This record gives sequence, structure tokens and C-alpha cells, in this order.
Amino acid sequence: MEKFDRKTEVMSVIRREERELTAMSDQIFDHPEMAFKEMFASGLLEDYLERSGFEVERGLGSLPTAFRAVFKRGEAGPRIGLLCEYDALPSGHACGHQLQGPAVAGAAVAVRKLCRAEAFTLVVYGTPAEEGKGGKVILLDEGYLGDMDVALMMHGGPATQTDIRSMAKISATVTFHGRSAHAALKPEAGRSALDALLLSFQGIEFLREHVKEDTRIHYTVADAGGPCNVVPAVAAGEFGLRSYDSAYLDQLIARFENIVKGAALMTQTQVSIAYGQRIEGKIPAIALNDLLMEMAELFDAPDRKPPREKTGSTDFANVMHRIPGSCIRVAFVPEGTSSHSQEYLEAGKSQKAHEAVLCGAAILAAASMELAENGAVFDQVKEDFRKRRKG
Repeated sequence: MEKFDRKTEVMSVIRREERELTAMSDQIFDHPEMAFKEMFASGLLEDYLERSGFEVERGLGSLPTAFRAVFKRGEAGPRIGLLCEYDALPSGHACGHQLQGPAVAGAAVAVRKLCRAEAFTLVVYGTPAEEGKGGKVILLDEGYLGDMDVALMMHGGPATQTDIRSMAKISATVTFHGRSAHAALKPEAGRSALDALLLSFQGIEFLREHVKEDTRIHYTVADAGGPCNVVPAVAAGEFGLRSYDSAYLDQLIARFENIVKGAALMTQTQVSIAYGQRIEGKIPAIALNDLLMEMAELFDAPDRKPPREKTGSTDFANVMHRIPGSCIRVAFVPEGTSSHSQEYLEAGKSQKAHEAVLCGAAILAAASMELAENGAVFDQVKEDFRKRRKG
């Protein structure tokens, strides 16, 4: 199909849905819900997709605010996934997640109506709790998100672009157990858990000189163990380890554990480490990035820029470790605006935010149809990802 024809028919469908899509975005913005509590947002999107002819499963595994909506034609063909987030921060939707669900839903409706592939499956996943809780990681662990060959997302931003790398991360709670004693009358009887914690902090500082420059290590005191006149029997710290390379994160974890064990050895204390959820770094799907940016140009998306080489951490990266994935960021705030900021929040119901919903929907719809209808493009994306994953 000629690109002009594709652009015309996709925008025709998106424009017919414009009022409902932008209204949903505003409604989600006006009802901010934090991780695992997104009942209003998920219900709104589920109802829309069900009315639009999708088979909707409400609540997935242990997550009542996750959903899966499916449209299938034929018995084979590519399985195209569209993922959306809708959780808010404590300050509200200061990250633009209110845009994602309506954009993905609009794209899904356009694909259902327009895709000419003889056989394909379109799967829409509502994925809660991206902001620090890793909803996609939980869904993966519980057996979901495996029914896609590729995964696409949309996000608002200060520029229209894709991403290359993100930071792998893991958190750890370290607890030292010593022996309490009177700090003035019989300090020799004590074994200070706090001393062990402070030594581990110092060890981390020495480690910083001997790790890759894009490594990040954070720490804080969670429990100092009590008053200063008692040798503390228990002390705990919170640690965060990050790297742009998931394999290097494994090396960092091993060195971190040696520091912690060394601190326990020096103080004659015992130590336990409880790791939190692990977020991987992205395996980039460059061919998929290029396809999304090609469609961004087709629909004249605003402020198009080259891909971001480095970003923060996202649970979408765990999906991208298994299948090709890409997220198109669509400009709706001024360049230089930080996500999670007041400026981001104030732009949430602006005309540019509404335009980002529609533009994002059009880009995702056109890219999805290209993957479903053009076997050469689909195979190129899969092969590109296979090579990068192997490397």
C-alpha cells in the first residue's frame, strides 16, 4: 500500500475516535491512581476495547488492574503486542501515563478495522504499576506477555524519539546482626551491627573507583540500631545497584556481596541480604525503532530527534529481553522538561497532550499493520533482535 493511502485511512479512523480517546486521557488524568490501584483507568480502557470488538480478560493473575484484549484473524500469522501503562505518581500523572492507554486503544481499533493481513493476532496488554513496582515483571513471572512476537508502546515526552539503552537495576536490603552491650561500661562485649553497616558504605565508596563509568550505586540507612549508649545488635541499610549492561550488573552484585560479607567478617557480625525485584537493561530492537520513526515521519510527529542513547530504568526492558520491543515517545512538553516534574503535570490535559494521543495511536497502528502485512519487515525485526540478543 502507498504510504499516503495508509496515512489517510489510519487518520480517518483515529479522527473518528478522537473525542472518545482524548476524553479518556483527560478522565484518567483527573482520577490518578497509584500502583496496583488503577481500577478506574483499567476499567475505562477495558470497556472501550470490549465495545470495539476485542475479547477482554479483566484482571490477570495476582493483578486485578491488569488486562488482556485480543483480536484474532486466522490461525497463524504474526502476533503483535501493544502495551500501555496508566499508574500515577503521588503528585498525579506527572509522567504522562494518562496518554498511553487511549493511544494504544486507538491504535488497536485502527488495526482491527484496517489491517489487510490474512492471519494475525493483535494483543493489547494493560500493565499496571510501572512506577517502581514492576507490573510487567510480575506479569512475566506469572506466565503472561509470552503470546506476542513483538511489543510496542507509546509514551509522551519532550521530543519524538525512541530509546537505545536503559539501566538494569536491583535493590537490596542488608541486615547485620551483632551483639548488644553497654557502650560505656562494657563495649568489649558488643559486636556493632552499625559498625558493619558503615564499613559496607565505606567499601562501596572504594568500589566506585573500579567500576564502569555508567554504573550507579546508592545506599541509605534504614535502621541505625538504637541510641548511642548501646552497641547496636541490629542495623539495616537499603542499597541500589544499576548498570546499562545486565551482564555487568551480575558482576557488580558479586562484588557488592563481597563487600558486605567483608564488613561482617571485620566486625564479627552476621549478615543477610534480601534482594528486591530485578529490572533488566534493554536489548534494543533497532529495526523496530527505525520502523516507529519511519511512521513518526509519515504522520509528521512533532520535534523528531535521534534516539536517546541512555535512559533510566523501566520494566518494559524485561519484556525486551525476550522479544523485540520499542516505545515511541511523542513530544507534548517543551524540550528540556523533566518527567515527574510540575511542568509535566501541568501539560497533562493540554492540546499538545491530546495531539500526542492521536499521533501516538496513528504511529502504533501503522507500524503494527506493516509488521502484520509485510513479512520481510517482520522477519528483519526478528533477525535484528536475534543477533543483538546473542551479542
